[in-house]
Amino acid sequence: MVDVTVRGAGAFGLSVAYACAARGARVRVVDPNGVGGGASGGIVGALAPHVPENWNPKKAFQFAALDMGEAFWRAVEEVGGVPSSYARTGRLQPIADDQALALAEARAETARALWEGRYVWEVVEATGAWTPLSPTGRLIHDTLTARMFPRHACAALAAAVQALGGSIVSDASEEGAVVWATGAAGLEALSAERGRMVGAAVKGQAALLDVDARDLPQLFADTVHIVPHANGTTAIGSTSERDFGAADTTDDQLDAVIARARAAVPALADAPVLERWAGLRPRARTRAPMLGAWPGKPGHFIANGGFKIGFGIAPMVGQVMADLILDGRDTIPAEFRPEASF
Repeated sequence: MVDVTVRGAGAFGLSVAYACAARGARVRVVDPNGVGGGASGGIVGALAPHVPENWNPKKAFQFAALDMGEAFWRAVEEVGGVPSSYARTGRLQPIADDQALALAEARAETARALWEGRYVWEVVEATGAWTPLSPTGRLIHDTLTARMFPRHACAALAAAVQALGGSIVSDASEEGAVVWATGAAGLEALSAERGRMVGAAVKGQAALLDVDARDLPQLFADTVHIVPHANGTTAIGSTSERDFGAADTTDDQLDAVIARARAAVPALADAPVLERWAGLRPRARTRAPMLGAWPGKPGHFIANGGFKIGFGIAPMVGQVMADLILDGRDTIPAEFRPEASF
């Protein structure tokens, strides 16, 4: 007998399955494409916060998730015995001009309050080899940002779910509560069912470079995330394409991302490209994640729409969904509920 069936073995589905299994529920994850078969099998893994201003429930939810990330992934690793590649390494961003410098300094003040004194957003001098070019010679440094290799994180979550007695299969009937964490395909199916755009796939292209900066901060320069990984590679990405042909092919748009990264960070200039990746990320209509009970379908729940912040908020997604499914306790922000996108 199964208490919770989770459809989808990506960041959201596995996090919900893990949270439910950790509370004693009998869990089955179903995905014909296997663990991390969709966008969660990517290569970037930038777990970065929104800017610390204009606070709202989405930013507060994301902050809580990023704050609990270190303890969450350590527990996942201990339970399943598989490394997630998580590390809180911080982030550096160049400051373009005096106006941007003044804004960065103002945000440093708001971060002290909004980030509860646990992390800093500060202006620092641009020094050292692992530094993006900065017209002002100054950088934004934050200590909240973390990173992980998405494929490794999925493998770690899957191992933890199985260690807790859960199963992960390619096909099975639905038993118990049913959680739909089916990514871009799920949003397209919801849109067809509702007769209006509930969410859509957004293609992303990224690359993995042969640069070992594993203990150094992430960089964000010229709209490109540059993420050093624990295995001695560095990921860069990504595009955001509403209109596209094949979902899994790369093209000159990725070439442009690579060129911008090399121009912004001299340390990447001659780095060989190890892998080019493309996939479809699920973006809900409201841009917020879609979490909660499926309206009109008792016993069914939706966890989708992670888009670019899926792994960053996954610890909180698992927690609030387990609260709702197992205990009937609903702490999900109103703008995250499926009704907001429906």
